[in-house]
Amino acid sequence: MSIRLCFKIVLLSAGLCLLSSTASLSHATPLLLAQASRQATASAESKVNQGLQQIQQGKLNEAIASFREAAKLNPRLAAAHYNLGLALRQAGQLQPSADAFHQATKADPNFALAFANLGAALLEGNNIKQARDYLARAIELDPKSGVAQYNLGLVLMQEKNYDAAVQAFQKSANLSLNAPEPLFQIGQAYQQQGKLNEAMSAFQQAIQRNPNYVEAHYSLGLVSYYQGKLDQALNGFRKATQINPKFATGYYAAGLVFVRQKNLPEAERVLRYARDLFSSQGNTAWAKKTEQQLEQVKRIERGEMRPQ
Repeated sequence: MSIRLCFKIVLLSAGLCLLSSTASLSHATPLLLAQASRQATASAESKVNQGLQQIQQGKLNEAIASFREAAKLNPRLAAAHYNLGLALRQAGQLQPSADAFHQATKADPNFALAFANLGAALLEGNNIKQARDYLARAIELDPKSGVAQYNLGLVLMQEKNYDAAVQAFQKSANLSLNAPEPLFQIGQAYQQQGKLNEAMSAFQQAIQRNPNYVEAHYSLGLVSYYQGKLDQALNGFRKATQINPKFATGYYAAGLVFVRQKNLPEAERVLRYARDLFSSQGNTAWAKKTEQQLEQVKRIERGEMRPQ
């Protein structure tokens, strides 16, 4: 029996922020036009501020409308496009989000965070090559961007270039001292290479930064499972489900530990709970997989097969 879990890619992005931009006017510009431009810029910045307030109030759709209006009033206001991109991404609108970040880079070609988030959006859309190019530009503009280094690491993970990914995640971890995600991803990279001791160390460091990091506790359990340290594996899975009682995969994994420990009644109880939780969450594939494991437990109980 094997445990597999495909973790959803976690992408770091900067928080919503107002970034001011100034429009340079030619000395030959008529006074009336200059005044109109200043008024449009002030109105656009006011709309961005309004959008930020709406985000804080949980009014995502209204914020998107405000950021769009700001971008319309002043297409050269990079903050309007950038915050629109973040809001659209929060709403799950990936392509419009990428388009907004691209507009932010056109409005301000030195806007490192816009390039970093554009790269992240493209990565999430599985456009690996363009994602790498934009992230490289972000790092060129701001070598100290932990966001860009982290997202570059995710690109390298997709390319299975695990050594380079570890380097990028380590740079991100050093630049973002409170973020546990880069350390967790280092553990993932080591795990892919079969370097289980190094993976365990990285997961432990991630937990030091965030003791309630469910996936890190689970991954510690997973590494211990692969190493045959069943009690330690069970502790990791239990900790993950204590933090998040709806983390069905943790119960599933604990059930497999109980099978290997020949504690079949407990294995059946926990696997049933995992199956029902998967079903309630609409995860039919894993509910079916768990049901198959339950059938194997029953066969072991009847003496028709041996635990693996």
